[in-house]
Amino acid sequence: MDYRDIFRRSSVLLLVALISGLFLWMVRSFLMALLLAAIFSGLASPMFRWFKKRLGGRDGLSASVTLLVLSLVVGIPLSIFLGVVVTQALDVSQSARPWIEAQMERPGVVQEYLSAIPLVGEYMPDEAVIASKLGEFASTAGSFLANSVVDLSRGTANFFLQLFVMLYAMYFFLTNGRSILNRILYYVPLEADAEEELVEKFVTVTRAVLKGSMVIGVIQGALAGAAFWVAGVPGWAFWTAVMVVLSIVPAIGSALVWIPAVAYLAVTGQGGAALAVGLWCGLVAGSVDNFLRPALVGKDTKMPDLLVLVGTLGGIFLFGAVGFIFGPIIVALFLAVWELYGEVFKEWLPPMPEKPVMATESAAPAKPDATE
Repeated sequence: MDYRDIFRRSSVLLLVALISGLFLWMVRSFLMALLLAAIFSGLASPMFRWFKKRLGGRDGLSASVTLLVLSLVVGIPLSIFLGVVVTQALDVSQSARPWIEAQMERPGVVQEYLSAIPLVGEYMPDEAVIASKLGEFASTAGSFLANSVVDLSRGTANFFLQLFVMLYAMYFFLTNGRSILNRILYYVPLEADAEEELVEKFVTVTRAVLKGSMVIGVIQGALAGAAFWVAGVPGWAFWTAVMVVLSIVPAIGSALVWIPAVAYLAVTGQGGAALAVGLWCGLVAGSVDNFLRPALVGKDTKMPDLLVLVGTLGGIFLFGAVGFIFGPIIVALFLAVWELYGEVFKEWLPPMPEKPVMATESAAPAKPDATE
């Protein structure tokens, strides 16, 4: 290859990088909507194919019916529920601190509640310290919730614009998704088998993790939230949404909410409701993960719980609420890329041991030869 070919190819690469960077910068406001559209269209592709088979193979009509069904079954109920959540979040933020302060004004109330707990009364701090710390916590939580509500209402117009872009992109991805994917893979400098393996691994793990995180989270949150609603827990819809997110934490996720709710019911003199909510959430809602996760995720595609947890929480901190979806997706892509790396460079890597070798085994002295 002479210098002219090197210059020509370098110029093309530089031009591609510059124009691609300019394009991404231009559409940066809609990247989140496009990514969500790609994810949701991938999840909705089985429904799209089902409609396509029954509508004579018409892609446009099948995609339209798919989006209509998703909007009616998921979109409208979710929008109504989120409206209730936002309203109750503001109510919780405004009422949390006054309720705590009212409880603190009752003489000896903290000692009365906590002295019944073994070993607590002996080491219990002064009531004024507890009141101060609880007030600070309530104030911080209230400010966070109120600011979130203000930010959400401020971006209503932008939300509808993003929603329109996402739905339009979903229609396009459903009708032309495979050709777009093939075009992208054409520019990836990998063999066809490696490309297909990467895509298959990524799609399989992503679909399994999203089903495991979202479906199980929604069911757990709905069951516990129904108990909150029946028991009359203030802000039940808001706490239901919180439990849906916290369900990613293995074993104790939703319990981080319903255990304090049980304590609240007991403190306010509703012992029967507290017992009923505790039994329902502990025995019914808490067992959903054990029964449904193996069926939805499967053993072969199950992502380690630690990666699901840190990926989802990291996604929420980085991307906001949509990080609940993007976090596990990025973790799935991370695992798929490293598996691809191991496949491409397997000739350079040592063989993978079938069973981990313990340090004590590797350090054990060799047995003396019988001939010595």
